[in-house]
Amino acid sequence: MGQTYEANRVFDVTVILAPSIRRNPDSLGALLLENDQGLRVPLRELAEVYQTTGRYAILHDGARRRQAVTCNVRGRDLSSFVAEARRRVRSGVHFDPDVYPVFAGAEEARSAAQGEILVYSLIAGVGIVILLSIVYGNLQNLVLVLINLPFALVGGVLAVFFTGGWLTVGSMVGFVTLFGITTRNSIMMVSHFEHLVAHEGMTWGAEAALCGATERLAPILMTAIVTALGLLPLAIGSGDPGREIEGPMAIVILGGLVTSTALNLLVLPSIALRYGKF
Repeated sequence: MGQTYEANRVFDVTVILAPSIRRNPDSLGALLLENDQGLRVPLRELAEVYQTTGRYAILHDGARRRQAVTCNVRGRDLSSFVAEARRRVRSGVHFDPDVYPVFAGAEEARSAAQGEILVYSLIAGVGIVILLSIVYGNLQNLVLVLINLPFALVGGVLAVFFTGGWLTVGSMVGFVTLFGITTRNSIMMVSHFEHLVAHEGMTWGAEAALCGATERLAPILMTAIVTALGLLPLAIGSGDPGREIEGPMAIVILGGLVTSTALNLLVLPSIALRYGKF
């Protein structure tokens, strides 16, 4: 209805009517307005008063008008939904030359996070392989350490498949963590084989492989059990609000620990016996 001034700032003055008047829009035209000379006239004499619909706010982003359309996804993964939405909007919706759609929000943030995780994980993985190659000094033992990664991958993929088949940011963090844990277990195993041959004078063969696997049984199992017990509550409550990252991460780690621990103790000694160089 007007403006008021404070120094160099201008504030709009808005009238909020009583609830009884707001409930009857037809009576708004009878509101009396008074000017500086004391003349009173009803509002309907000065303006057209009618009920309609319209925009209550016009959003802008970078000096451009923006209209946001939001939705929640249930019963399917976010990536496939956004891909289908992009395809159907671009093929079935006609935009003016100066209007274009932008798909943002959770999917955009997820894609950026997954890209960063992949890049940083690749850099870390290359560094780890270089360090392990320097430590072991031969390709056979390096491959024995890294062969445990597919063991963990099997369990992690199965865990993702049986819990919905959706690869999220939390799942990717779980795979990175899982690869670190399982690599540590294989390093413990292969390093102990080397210790038995180099420092305890054992001849590399079936007896040395069985002895090494038996002596590494307790440390590897304890690592897996303690980690599993710590992550089990997160995995059970993975569907609760606020656990969108921790829940899938825990599920992947638990699934990978089962297969990697079993195969690390049962299969890796047999492979090392055939291809290892100690």
